[in-house]
Amino acid sequence: MEYVYAAMLLNKAGKDVSADALTKTLSAAGVSVDEARVKATAAALADVDINKVIEETQLASASASAAPAASADAAQESPAEAKEETAEASEEDVSEGLGALFG
Repeated sequence: MEYVYAAMLLNKAGKDVSADALTKTLSAAGVSVDEARVKATAAALADVDINKVIEETQLASASASAAPAASADAAQESPAEAKEETAEASEEDVSEGLGALFG
């Protein structure tokens, strides 16, 4: 995780996320640097727009937190129906999960 944090820190500072920059950042933080992991992290992030990924993650998180609020509003209107819908959704999720396990 330190390697990802270092990459995010470099990105936030407007610096290039290179193997050398990651090594210096991790060393400055007192992390024992594994050169193979540094090179792998730098290579994996070479073509990634970190700002775009952060923005998409924030949008997804906001959407996920809005769904429970809408569900809570529906539960206030008719608690019995909301409970029934929740139970049905849970059974479907379980069925899908078991199907994935056993093919």
